[in-house]
Amino acid sequence: MHKITSGQPHALYSVAQTRQLESLAALQLPAHALMERAGLAVAKLALALTPHAQRVWIACGPGNNGGDGLVAARHLRCWGKQPIVSWLGQPEYASADTFIAYHQLEQEGVKVDNEPPAQVDLCIDALLGMGGHLREPTGRLALFMNCLNDSATTVLSIDLPSGLHADTGCVSALHVQADHTLSLLTLKPGLFTGNGRDAVGTLWCDSLAVDPNELGQHTPAARLLARPTPTARPHASHKGSYGDVAIVGGASGMVGAALLSARAALHAGAGRVFVGLLDQGAMAVDPLQPEIMFRAAETLPLAHMVTVFGCGGGAIDEHCLQRVLSSETPIVIDADAINTIASEPRFQALLTDRSSRGAATVLTPHPLEAARLLGLSAAQVQANRLEAAQAISQRYVCTVALKGSGTVVSAPGRISGVNSTGSAALATAGTGDVLAGMIGARLAQGLGAFAATCQAVYRHGEIADTWHGNAPLTASQLAIL
Repeated sequence: MHKITSGQPHALYSVAQTRQLESLAALQLPAHALMERAGLAVAKLALALTPHAQRVWIACGPGNNGGDGLVAARHLRCWGKQPIVSWLGQPEYASADTFIAYHQLEQEGVKVDNEPPAQVDLCIDALLGMGGHLREPTGRLALFMNCLNDSATTVLSIDLPSGLHADTGCVSALHVQADHTLSLLTLKPGLFTGNGRDAVGTLWCDSLAVDPNELGQHTPAARLLARPTPTARPHASHKGSYGDVAIVGGASGMVGAALLSARAALHAGAGRVFVGLLDQGAMAVDPLQPEIMFRAAETLPLAHMVTVFGCGGGAIDEHCLQRVLSSETPIVIDADAINTIASEPRFQALLTDRSSRGAATVLTPHPLEAARLLGLSAAQVQANRLEAAQAISQRYVCTVALKGSGTVVSAPGRISGVNSTGSAALATAGTGDVLAGMIGARLAQGLGAFAATCQAVYRHGEIADTWHGNAPLTASQLAIL
């Protein structure tokens, strides 16, 4: 068992993959072994988290998640604790494993009561786990979930907080807000994206001594993004060693977005940064960052520069967009440029054609921009962020960073990455422009589109996680850290 922290590229498995793993592992183990391991892991973590707790309420659902809770209750009883078990199941309808767990608990003298207790020292949520769907809970299930959320004590959820969807990170309106979650056998994508990160509290994982690779499972649904390894710059290098980035954007009233992206690219290591403002009369120098060079957008030699297009674009110059999409150089497409592409088939054709020429492209949509690219609603995108990012990357044959809680990075032929860094400190204007510049700088330094995007997304969130200033983290501060 281990605590999940940012930076390790843990594999994430879908519900279907996890169930297949369960079935394959069960064929190689004695009957009831997996549930016994799961319940023991829960009991051990409960004891470690609250060693002085005596009265422990275990709210058990009718499925195998509830069976794990019944096993945990038995172990806690053997260790001198007072488990109080509420079970929504019935022995005659239980699975074989849960039936065994129920009768073993009875033999220990623990009675099952369907009324939640008044005062306890620890609550264990064993209601739904992977079996949870997004139907709103009713009846005693809803009663138990409300009692868990109203409890003044620590809440430990088994596998997932009840009401959280394992694959998507969506939640039902009534869902358990856990202080700790112990994911069993595998980590699931929904723990890290959408509403998952808010619901799980501190996340733990126990593989139950099962190695997916030994069971023929080699391709997870996704992976957590890894912490990039810093690389030393050779003494003999020079500005030309780290590439040029051109920021094209900054329409009237939106110049700040282009400057934020440019500053971010400079501080992320680009050798030189140029800005071609769409509002050409705005400025000729950034007084806070005079290293940034300004040119008329139409005069920038884009064939020799990584181009970040669209930051503060406003009404996009379509001739300039066509020029960017027709170039051979790597590009990052953000904001209003994404919206223009989504509405114009001719630009979509230019975008998809770039892959056939070996030209790297990165799209950085937020959910509404992603929805426009797919012809969906933002709610539909958020209903399955992993699937939406993969669909965009396949349709437009490029790398995609679908921004939001648990940013998803997808590219054709690659295992998608889900980011575990970042916080609500990034929920302010301009942070997306900063990300686009950070990606552009890594492309200019020679990284491939997928690697550059993964590294930038991770670092972008990591800065927010380590921000300790008294003031909010603004995009201008984010750009230079």
